Amino acid sequence: MRWLVGWSSTATGAAGTGSAGATGQDGETVHPVGSQLLWGDPDPLWAVGDWRPDEVRTIRADAQTRLAVLGTCGATDEQLRVGLFAARGGALRHLTAWPGSYTAVVQVGRRVTVCGDLAGARPVFHTPWAGGTAYATAALPLADLTEANLDFGHLAALLAAPEVPAALHDSTPYEGVRRVPPGHALILRAGAREIAGYEPVASLAVAAPPADPDSAVGALRDALVDAVRARLSAPRHVPDIDPGPVPGMGPAERRAARGMPVPGIGADLSGGPASGTLALLAAGLPGMPGTLLGHGTGAGERLLAVTFNDLAVGGRDAELERAGTLAANPRLHHVVVTGGEEVLPYADLEGPLTDEPGPSLVAAARHRARLASGSADHFTGHGARQVLDAHPARLADLLMDRKRRHLVRPVAALARADGSVMVPARVYGAARRLARTPYRAGLEALADRLLQRHFDEPGGAVGASLAALAWGRPGPAARWLTGEALAEVSVRLQGATHRSGSGPGQRPGDYRARAALTRHAADLRVLEQAAEIRSQRLHTPFLDNQVVRACRALPEALRVQPGARAAILRTVLEGAGVGELPPGWGAPSHAPAAVAARAGLRVAVDPLMDLFATPLLAEAGLVEARVVRKALRAAVAGEPLPLDGLADLVSLELWLRRLLSRRGTCWTGTPARARAVPAGIAPQRGALAPGR
Repeated sequence: MRWLVGWSSTATGAAGTGSAGATGQDGETVHPVGSQLLWGDPDPLWAVGDWRPDEVRTIRADAQTRLAVLGTCGATDEQLRVGLFAARGGALRHLTAWPGSYTAVVQVGRRVTVCGDLAGARPVFHTPWAGGTAYATAALPLADLTEANLDFGHLAALLAAPEVPAALHDSTPYEGVRRVPPGHALILRAGAREIAGYEPVASLAVAAPPADPDSAVGALRDALVDAVRARLSAPRHVPDIDPGPVPGMGPAERRAARGMPVPGIGADLSGGPASGTLALLAAGLPGMPGTLLGHGTGAGERLLAVTFNDLAVGGRDAELERAGTLAANPRLHHVVVTGGEEVLPYADLEGPLTDEPGPSLVAAARHRARLASGSADHFTGHGARQVLDAHPARLADLLMDRKRRHLVRPVAALARADGSVMVPARVYGAARRLARTPYRAGLEALADRLLQRHFDEPGGAVGASLAALAWGRPGPAARWLTGEALAEVSVRLQGATHRSGSGPGQRPGDYRARAALTRHAADLRVLEQAAEIRSQRLHTPFLDNQVVRACRALPEALRVQPGARAAILRTVLEGAGVGELPPGWGAPSHAPAAVAARAGLRVAVDPLMDLFATPLLAEAGLVEARVVRKALRAAVAGEPLPLDGLADLVSLELWLRRLLSRRGTCWTGTPARARAVPAGIAPQRGALAPGR
């Protein structure tokens, strides 16, 4: 895991002693393990982990004015220098507008500014410490620093309402460690904290001016091309070219057998339009997009395209055929990775401790098997659905803007899928109710729904759309929580309605879409840590700030149409010079994921029963063990239960066990700190104390 950490104190010289570490109020001197100092007193900053040399860049105007950029950034050194001088005057947004995915930190005198991203894939956390503020791009190191307990209210909200920002607010799994919201920056002035937004948000009362669809799609094309080019133009990282002799294997096979990526550029090519778009863009840009000549696949300068074929699920022949047709491109080298029961979800319940819990923990081994055959720099299409597709609640936004005619095609598609003539009236009525429901009333209704345990929702595509036409809805795991846990989340929701400025200031569809993107980005961050392969970088251009901005500029009337994502990406490729796509390209393929999840539950039912024999979640009062075991048996028997809710429960239980079994800390320094262990479970919830 890679992160940056720094702090700002209220008094000059009190925050640290340069490279020797930082001194707290009790005289304890600590510094992060495995770190490199970017700058020292009085507000030191470190980069921690296996950062590549090109991923850490610093620009200095003078001793008190400096900029650090960590990650993949397409800006030149001169552009960074111009950005630093502009930031000295207080401007922030331009620091987030360069191509790529990165975190920018600016220090001007005693003012330190840390910019988060728009999606939430590169978050910023902060906590009070030593009379000032410590900040980092990971929450666990800050919890280690302050020896924080777990925040069970946050964990309950993760299960009960994971896509409702009011339930989670700025909390993390650790008490006292706070998260900076997406689209905001943390500003520290001699230790004093301020959270400032750098991105304008459309007003709830005033509609945004209509955007021209052609120019909006053209802007998206330019943003995607710049995002891909930023990765291709970065210095190529070529670690451990040949990991050693293995009889009968070439260099690429030897690396894959040892779980090491092939040097060069690669991409997923598993049938989805987003990953396919990135693969074709990367292969089509001039330069050297693929593996290095004489190494890896031996494919010269071709891009390594990976397709995952799950033999335990089947039914992917059409997807494989489309991927093979795309891979006929002379600049692509196609690799099909096969897997059986050993890579089903839940098959491997072991893994590393991640910064936070997330449902992707149950499928980490599945993704690791695919990525092990990928390149050192690997493109994925994660986030495209969240930034391009229309959340069902956007139908209410169209009604608020008096654009009823744009509802005709999406509602007709739902009616065809359901086969009922009553669908248009039901969907229109639900959209109108949402358009007329104030945000506060929507939160109060959700809080009451949790208290009354009303979790039943209509099934099918129409049912999912109707359920999503609300300011918030219970999470899929909420039905299995205890009454105490649901009551605590209900109190959090009711408290949110009384916070100053608690309203979203947005239309319900835009608000729900941003919340869904944040949730997806947070889980993707967990997946990257859980499936991490040494020397490999996963690139998700659809979550870059400039791509997110371009996607948000797409007209709602365009994105709500059936098949909009595939149509938009097809236009993007045509504008980039890629015209020939196989029939059926862009067809949705959600069914295999659900089939794989249910198959994984059947195969792993015994280990899962053992996991929930005496679960930590039950000791914490969040669930009852017998209720979860009953739900697991029912899911294995084929009952129509929300499988993603079970993934939430299993992932959180796994994460708690890994956290409590961990020894050591992210910090070194005094003997007391060296013996410390990470955050444990609060005694009042308890009976669970961390081991030593």
